[in-house]
Amino acid sequence: MTNKKQPKIAIVHDWITNKGGAERVVLAFHDAFPDAPIFTSVYTPENIDWFDGMDVRTTYLQDLPKILRKLHKFFPILRVRAFQKLDLSEYDIILSSCSAEAKQVKKTRPDQIHICYCHTPIRYYWSHYDEYRKNPGFGKLNWLVRLTMPLFVPPLRNTDFKAAQEIDFFIANSSEVKARIEKYYKKPAIIINPPVDVKRFTPTSLKKRGDYYMAFSRQIPYKRIDLAISAANELKLPLRVYGDGSEHQKLVDMAGPTVKFYPGDHDAITKAFNSAKGYIFPAMEDFGIVQAESLASGTPVICYGKGGALDIIRDGETGVYFNKQTTKSVITAIKKAETIQFDPKLLNMRAKRFDAGLFVNKIKKVTLDHYYDKNRN
Repeated sequence: MTNKKQPKIAIVHDWITNKGGAERVVLAFHDAFPDAPIFTSVYTPENIDWFDGMDVRTTYLQDLPKILRKLHKFFPILRVRAFQKLDLSEYDIILSSCSAEAKQVKKTRPDQIHICYCHTPIRYYWSHYDEYRKNPGFGKLNWLVRLTMPLFVPPLRNTDFKAAQEIDFFIANSSEVKARIEKYYKKPAIIINPPVDVKRFTPTSLKKRGDYYMAFSRQIPYKRIDLAISAANELKLPLRVYGDGSEHQKLVDMAGPTVKFYPGDHDAITKAFNSAKGYIFPAMEDFGIVQAESLASGTPVICYGKGGALDIIRDGETGVYFNKQTTKSVITAIKKAETIQFDPKLLNMRAKRFDAGLFVNKIKKVTLDHYYDKNRN
């Protein structure tokens, strides 16, 4: 049997500035290929310690003054150019984790292969352009973003499409994203759902669970935490809201006496999930990894029945769908959930198909199989 050449691999990610689901994917990539360096536009290790000791390499944007580096999301064209300037010629495989410009990296050899794990085609160019223009989520600068979007989005959308055509193989994180890749990029994709740290959770038995519901995400407009709060206000439902974001004060101001706010502390959230009565997820997400985490904790999910939720939640078995992003629809779903006796052990078992170890094995196999197929002698 002939020994196969072991390819050199580069991992590429849009930016590493905060802890989130996309950064967990990059960690899993590194578990699959521990010798691979991680390339990213900007890196703020003071905000995220997950990559301590790893070989993280940045673009020239890292050298900008700190205040400008914090505002890098305002300048997508700079990120396009930064990724295009990266020299990855020594690597056989480029494995990108992308919801923005990481896909712009250039191949330099005919035997090189670029595999893109796509969290979504850029939302504010494609699937959610109208929604972002209506409420960009930049607070006092919303007026400026609304004014400039029609000017800068069309050429950037074209640049994004051209970069997608150079990708050798797309992996989508959900059925929803697979459909978007096919619609907007005109490219096929397979689905590998993101990794979940299932072992992080220890579900409390049904008899010992609390009477409270949870809402947890970045508090920005499209997450629609306001729906969870307004439903709790009307039902006088105990609701714990975790996290922070641009909408935080607005949400605090609308909350009734049964709604309490907590910081997004990792251990506190884990403990709360393990004993919660239910988790309310009003957003239409590309995947929504926290829904799978909720199942791992034995907590049923009351969710908007579109997008990534359809890959995670089974209506009536592991949660309840609502079909409109309205307070009335959320209330109806909560009332239905109250009539169902969800089994925490069953929910935890359903979450195991998203286990991080399974993800690592799938990524390793798909990546190497496609490289060897392309470079078969």
